[in-house]
Amino acid sequence: MIFRAVNPATGVALHEFPPLTTSERAALIERVHRQQQQWRHTTHAQRTPFVAALGVALHAHREALAEWLSLEMGKPIVAARAEVDKCVSLCAQAPALAQVALADDVLLQDDVSDVRIQYAPLGSVLAIMPWNFPYWQALRFAVPTLLAGNGVLIKPAGSVPGGARLLDACFTEARATARAADSSMPDAPCHMAFIEVDALDGVVADDRIAGVTLTGSDRAGRHVASVAGQHLKKVVLELGGSDPFIVLPDADIALAAAQAVAARTVNSGQSCIAAKRFIVCDAVYDEFLELFVSGMRALRVGDPRDEATQIGPIATESVRDGLAKQVTDSIAAGARALVGGSTEGLAGFFYPPTVLVDIPDDAPASREELFGPVASVFRVADVDAAIAKANDTPFGLGASVWTRDHGLATKCIEAIDAGMVFVNEMVVSDPRYPFGGVKQSGMGRELGPLGFREFTNPKAVRRARLPERPL
Repeated sequence: MIFRAVNPATGVALHEFPPLTTSERAALIERVHRQQQQWRHTTHAQRTPFVAALGVALHAHREALAEWLSLEMGKPIVAARAEVDKCVSLCAQAPALAQVALADDVLLQDDVSDVRIQYAPLGSVLAIMPWNFPYWQALRFAVPTLLAGNGVLIKPAGSVPGGARLLDACFTEARATARAADSSMPDAPCHMAFIEVDALDGVVADDRIAGVTLTGSDRAGRHVASVAGQHLKKVVLELGGSDPFIVLPDADIALAAAQAVAARTVNSGQSCIAAKRFIVCDAVYDEFLELFVSGMRALRVGDPRDEATQIGPIATESVRDGLAKQVTDSIAAGARALVGGSTEGLAGFFYPPTVLVDIPDDAPASREELFGPVASVFRVADVDAAIAKANDTPFGLGASVWTRDHGLATKCIEAIDAGMVFVNEMVVSDPRYPFGGVKQSGMGRELGPLGFREFTNPKAVRRARLPERPL
């Protein structure tokens, strides 16, 4: 597999890079393994300078990193800068969060014994990363995993090699900065790994790899989980989502509609936690729909390097074509497009902001994840029907509930099958909170206390208290 980038705004090929050869791949795995064997014995205070230096390097290369995002996957430049800034913020916040999350859990202390859980490094971890947030998704895995004492190999998506190479250069720069400050410190075991897809199973099976994480489709997740299971390797999967956005009758409708537009079109709709199914109670359906459609219609679609652009192109031609087919098939099944719904007259890999209504239960827009700026809107009778519709999906990543009633909010929180439920806010990822889902949205967690501990050995330790020896 060649790592090949195409400008999605124009369809013009940009550049391509070959994957690592067999010998280069073996040497990189060995390098990370040897570095991790030293890194695991460092203290939290000794690991922190690399993370701090990484934040400085990312900030220094902010514009170049953002430009790669716009060029290779079509992210609007304002959003591209925001992704880099979020990575810088993670590097600033993570050391303090890790110190708390990775501290010993003391279970018992008395005159007889001291019992606690220590979170020991697991080893080196392979991360198979996506194209939609190439920096943020890589670093929200890598930074906590490194601070826990592990090694990191990051396999980037094949369509964003330029940005991946610059990110790897930031790792190198951060290692040099940390080493200059303390020459006795081992190098941080953190590297981009340009590994072809066909070679990944062998990397997962390698005895020097202790675990694997993947962000991608449920199909890819099943395969990686199967291979990891055969070799008894720890696995974390962050897969798809078809997140519900529930609007109850007592909600602030103007606020909910405005946030619904933002929640559906984050990253031009190419986000696993973007709201995708808008479930609106009958009493406020017409009011919400009018505001929502107006907001979607007003979005500016265009050149991702134009600072006024709000919606860029879909990242690849195949993803755009798949999205177009889902919409076309849904309309053929009986759904109606109130805005958008066609790529006619659009160059590049653009897809217009689209709102679908009257969607049959068996249509793709009802059952599948739509990865782009396409919203599915459903009318329901009441809160019970809203919850039932929210759970009527094979996915269970995030959910957003809009209501002023604390009791109704609590009812929804307890009944919705999702890894994350936000009330009167759109779902976001934040270093302080665990991120992940249930059902076909995956397993395990990133970020938050649980994310810092995912690739650790929770080692139970009991120390018996012996009588003091007489002098």
